[in-house]
Amino acid sequence: MTNILVVYTSTLGNTHKMAEAVADGARSLTSTTVLLREATAATIEEVRNCDALLLGTPLRHRSADARVKQFIENTIEVLWLTDDLVGKVGGVFSVGGGYGNAGAGVEIAQLGLLAAMAGAGMILVPLPKTTPGAGVAGSHWGAHGRSGGPNMEPVGITDEMLQCAYHHGANVARVAVALQGKNLMAQGNQAPSSELIALFSETQTA
Repeated sequence: MTNILVVYTSTLGNTHKMAEAVADGARSLTSTTVLLREATAATIEEVRNCDALLLGTPLRHRSADARVKQFIENTIEVLWLTDDLVGKVGGVFSVGGGYGNAGAGVEIAQLGLLAAMAGAGMILVPLPKTTPGAGVAGSHWGAHGRSGGPNMEPVGITDEMLQCAYHHGANVARVAVALQGKNLMAQGNQAPSSELIALFSETQTA
C-alpha cells in the first residue's frame, strides 16, 4: 500500500473541510492508505514513513498559519537534515479570503510550503487547469478555497472548491503510487555530521 499523509490546521473549519476532501481524493485509489493529521498532532515518524505528504493551511497575512510553520521547522527541517524525505511526493492546499478580489497572497503562501518540500528533496505535484474545480479553486500550485468575499465577509467553502481539493488529493496519490519503491534521485553528497543533526534536533525542544 502507498501511504498518504495529509497534514493541516484549521481555525474556522474551512481548511478542515478542504483537508477531508483532499484525503477522500487520495483514498479514491484502492492501493492507498490515508492518514489525516492536525499539524500539532502529526509526528516525525508519520512523516518519515509516508510516501506522499499533502500540507494544508489557512492564509495568515499572505503566509502559512503559525502551526503549519512550526510543523515545517520541527519536522520537515529535521528530516531535511537526514534526507528522509528525498524522493517522496508532495502537494499543498490552502484556504483564505482577503480584501478585494485578488488572491490574498495565496501564491506566496503555497510557494512557501512547496519551497520547504523542495528543499527536502521531495517531488512536487502542481494543480493543472485540467483539474475539475480548478476554475474556482486552482492556483497552479495547489487547491485553494476562497472562504471570504471582497469585503472580507465569510462565505465558506463551495462544493466546487471541495471538488478541486478532492482531485488534487487523487493526483498526488496517483503520482505517489507510480513512484513508490523507485529511487530516482542521485545519491552521494556529503551528509551533515551526526553531531550537527543531534544539535539541530535539540533546538526543536529547547
